[in-house]
Amino acid sequence: MRAVVWRGSPDPGQMKLESLQRPSPKEGEVLVKVRACGVCHTDLHCIKGEVPFPAPAVFGHEISGTVVEHGSGVDAGRLPLGGKVACTFIMPCGSCFHCQRGEEDTCAPFFALNRLKGQLYDGSTRLYQNGSPVAMYSFAGLAEYAVVPQTAAFLLPPVLAQEAFSESALLGCAFFTALGAIRNAADLRTGQSTVIVGAGGVGQGIVQLAKHLGASPVIAVDISDEALRLARSLGADHCINAREEDVIERIGELTDGHRADVCIEVIGSKATFEQAIMAVRDGGRACYVGIASPKVRAEVPITHVVRRRISLVGSYGARASKDMPELLDIAAKGGVDLKSAVTRRFSLDQASEAYALLNAGKIAGRALIEVS
Repeated sequence: MRAVVWRGSPDPGQMKLESLQRPSPKEGEVLVKVRACGVCHTDLHCIKGEVPFPAPAVFGHEISGTVVEHGSGVDAGRLPLGGKVACTFIMPCGSCFHCQRGEEDTCAPFFALNRLKGQLYDGSTRLYQNGSPVAMYSFAGLAEYAVVPQTAAFLLPPVLAQEAFSESALLGCAFFTALGAIRNAADLRTGQSTVIVGAGGVGQGIVQLAKHLGASPVIAVDISDEALRLARSLGADHCINAREEDVIERIGELTDGHRADVCIEVIGSKATFEQAIMAVRDGGRACYVGIASPKVRAEVPITHVVRRRISLVGSYGARASKDMPELLDIAAKGGVDLKSAVTRRFSLDQASEAYALLNAGKIAGRALIEVS
């Protein structure tokens, strides 16, 4: 099969389309013929060496596609052959300490084996080239076929399968991460003012879902006018260009001087991490989604956080078994606009170009690789 292979260069433009052996699913896994794969900045962190990951590897962690083969023990009623699915980037093992407590977003084997070693839960990859292993980032979606644990594959409602099959790939990361931040970490409630710092692919997902779930006002912050125009078109009530305005002062003006109930930071920089603390009101909640190099550190104003009861919480994805069904229902009922969230489309052989453009800051919203 064809796959986009990364061989360790920090330049995303150096990834090449290569031929790998078509993978086979093992127990509890399905083989998915990939329809589309989202282009996410998290892949770039690994490609650029900011977050360690073994090479060679295949990236791509939000896909839609068709189930074409079952491993043993798969629930064929839930995931029938020919079924169209979206797959969550977090692939819960279902049996570890965290999964048993409903905390699938902190699944221990997912982080220990997949995120650190590029393996699935038997300690091996499913990808090989001439007998040599190739690491998998999640299920390695930048390929014609992907092996996915059944815990991470979800049948699309008919309306999405028929009208937004490709675009439903975004449900597996951009919107999945957004819902986890809003619902589980930030505990956003109807009528609460919400600031989103970073209007990229995940940020735009947060804008849409926050608006759908009743946040008011929804305030988007970015340094790109193009990204802010998209955010406004997707539901943001106010937009702030951080290069042109004092962000904290403007948030105060938009919230009657109180600042926001919730701020969700999606960049992962020292400056925006610290900014999020000051963006929220007394008793407010700063939620962090953006990741960074392990070397990046931020400063926390301890007395301000303690005296003003500021809550700081991290959020990485969501809980597949609970949150993905809700997300699919929201999307099927038109609560989010998947098609408008996609701003650029590329073919599989253009994947390296797509990631190079993302790295250069030339993609607003989410780009999509159309695989088949």
